[in-house]
Amino acid sequence: MKALIIVDIQNDFCPGGSLAVKDGDCVIEPANRLIEKFTAEDKPVIFTRDWHPADHASFADFGGMWPVHCVAGTVGAAFHDGLSIPVNAIVISKAKSTDKDAYSGFEGTDLNEKLQSLGVDSIVIAGLATDYCVKNTALDAVKNGYHTVVAEDCIRAVNVNPGDDEKAISEMRSSGAAFKSVAELVR
Repeated sequence: MKALIIVDIQNDFCPGGSLAVKDGDCVIEPANRLIEKFTAEDKPVIFTRDWHPADHASFADFGGMWPVHCVAGTVGAAFHDGLSIPVNAIVISKAKSTDKDAYSGFEGTDLNEKLQSLGVDSIVIAGLATDYCVKNTALDAVKNGYHTVVAEDCIRAVNVNPGDDEKAISEMRSSGAAFKSVAELVR
């Protein structure tokens, strides 16, 4: 069975958010097309989200590299209003402990167990950000034995360093992840 994982399309990662990804909101419409397709076919739709404590180690104030973002229960941590979230969607909250970051939806969560219990063997990944959470989720998906496809036109990067997006895509491809357009995936 195939599942869709929508990675971190949260207010803080969209324009106006505290850690806005350039054009982060541009992934919403294609993500909704994927969500609609998977929902219509009664296939699992999973949403990952950063769900940080207020004193999270990744925040600059506590020695990390990021501004305060996606603090659990805040507007910034909420999924973007434009995102279509099915009633039966599975939500995976990550990076919930103070002292550890988690870029992958698999890290420190029960995502793998949920996928296995649903009989999932193939995953489509879309969302934010290409060079962090999308990349690490895709790498872990491949590592866990899932056929992994990244929706190439439904991801955007932070690009702390110019070209981080290209390096991330290259790393995902090298690991065995495939890349397809949303149009190909909803056919």
